Amino acid sequence: MYLGFEKRQAEVIVTALVTLTTANMDIVYRDMVTGAHQEIALQQIMAHLDAIRKDMVILEKSEFANLRSENAKMKTELEQIKNRLLEESQKIRADAKLDINLERSRVTDMFTEQEKKLMEVKTEFQKMNADIESEAVDTSKKIDIQVASLKTLLESLKLETIRYLAACVFACLAISLGLYRFWK
Repeated sequence: MYLGFEKRQAEVIVTALVTLTTANMDIVYRDMVTGAHQEIALQQIMAHLDAIRKDMVILEKSEFANLRSENAKMKTELEQIKNRLLEESQKIRADAKLDINLERSRVTDMFTEQEKKLMEVKTEFQKMNADIESEAVDTSKKIDIQVASLKTLLESLKLETIRYLAACVFACLAISLGLYRFWK
């Protein structure tokens, strides 16, 4: 930057000044007039230069004002974008928290339901186990009763067999005695 101007602007101004100076010099050389005319021509040139300086100052100020207004617009837009981003991030956070809470609630409900089912199955299993044990005890008692009745029957059959054998032995003895007496 040259004296607050960009390089391109400074080059244009220098070119304009060179062109003006060259043109004025040509006029001065062509006209070669008196000192008064020279003074008038010099004042005209100075007036032109002052006008150019004023135009340059106005141009600089207007560009600065444009840049300032553009900067203000950009700041406003950035602030709006920032606010929208904050709103969106808060919305996403709230949605995520809601989803997490819903999922946690669903898992808790599912866990509670599974625990309930497990307790029902456990109770049913214990009931079935008690029924099986009761049936086993009943079956065991029936077997014991039947074994006892079979033992009793076996004992009574043994007794009857012994009686029958005793009766057979006594009958054989009686027949033998009878035959013995008969032959004797």
